[in-house]
Amino acid sequence: MVIHGIPVMGTTQDIPTICQENEIDEIIISIPSATHKQLQRIIELCTGTNLKFQSLPSVGDLIDGRVTVSQIRPIDIDDLLGREIAELDEEAIARFLRGRTILVTGAGGSIGGEMCRQICRYQPARLILVEQAETPLFDIDNELHESFADVPIVPCVCDICERQRVMSVWEVHRPDVVIHAAAHKHVPMMERNAAEAVKNNILGTKNVADASCQHDAAEFVLISTDKAVNPSSIMGATKRVAEMYIQAMNGRDGCKTAFKAVRFGNVLGSAGSVVPTFRKQIGQGGPVRVTHPEMRRYFMAIQEAAQLVLQAAAMGSGGQIFLLDMGEPVHIVDLARQMITLSGFRPGEDIDIVFTGIRPGEKLFEELRTEGEDIQPTIHPKVHIWTSRPTTWAEAEQAIGALGGLTNSRSREVIVQALQTIVPEYEPLNPPGS
Repeated sequence: MVIHGIPVMGTTQDIPTICQENEIDEIIISIPSATHKQLQRIIELCTGTNLKFQSLPSVGDLIDGRVTVSQIRPIDIDDLLGREIAELDEEAIARFLRGRTILVTGAGGSIGGEMCRQICRYQPARLILVEQAETPLFDIDNELHESFADVPIVPCVCDICERQRVMSVWEVHRPDVVIHAAAHKHVPMMERNAAEAVKNNILGTKNVADASCQHDAAEFVLISTDKAVNPSSIMGATKRVAEMYIQAMNGRDGCKTAFKAVRFGNVLGSAGSVVPTFRKQIGQGGPVRVTHPEMRRYFMAIQEAAQLVLQAAAMGSGGQIFLLDMGEPVHIVDLARQMITLSGFRPGEDIDIVFTGIRPGEKLFEELRTEGEDIQPTIHPKVHIWTSRPTTWAEAEQAIGALGGLTNSRSREVIVQALQTIVPEYEPLNPPGS
């Protein structure tokens, strides 16, 4: 066939041969409606051509007017590992956010920053940005002022571990909704800094939750993780204790706040995560370092994660732990191969992949549920509820009391033992130095 004088040289199956027999400079995938599986199939056919890939914008982007057909862009790993766009109950989210004072902790982080962007779309009365790191707070504050000039935004430098400062911020701004995204999240790092994980993830959460209760916030949403399920790491165990504390807070006499938690897995492209790390290693010519050939993780695009957190937050009366549907797990070594291919190189030839060994606290495979737990559906197909016996207030007080004196402990073993007493299913894996 010939279209407008341009010969059609073959089908997608013929890509390797066409590229080999002709002086092809680059590959442009002009299928804006392609699903992730279709893109994966085409990428697999292009493997070995040693060419970079470009793509037309997606149909969704074109419809929304964010881009035009002429804006060809490089294919990103999100295109392959992301999922189909989730349908949201926009009216429910709008009722949850519009006209209210919203406070986001960890606002300068990857998740917290994206939460702020999504929240601004729903015209809150005010958005309070709480962040202990000055420069990331400066950056997200400037970005939001430029993108959402009509939303009043207040940046607050605040370390959630400083209880008096937290109470002061909450007293001044009286948030209606608190999205608690601040946390120490890097598993191997927290294995070597156990006391800081306790201080930030548990006692920091306690400060924020207590302030929300004391100053009559209507809603409190904890951003949690799949690593809290049968935890193998200090990070996962501390996040599980944080979940237990807010569940115990829910429904306490004199507390008007509805406390909820939302668990999900890894987020594509978040700061310090595997995708930007691999991208940097590829840019340096390799090798790309993978911990283990069988390492698998669940991945979700950062925009979808933030949207589904808001969807879950708009549900329920409090006390729930929501689980986001993370799709199918991905082998990290396959992710490495795909990223190398997308960069125009051949895995194992132009860029090597090396295996470095499982790091402290890591599992080969993260779980999204514990065996025997009851998972209940919600009105949204990608949001579920984990039901379990909630922690009593007496148990929560005892747990916090046991951990409160360990914030400056130099003994990792003492902290591990204290966490195991509170979270019996916590079984440490690959401790530092093992």
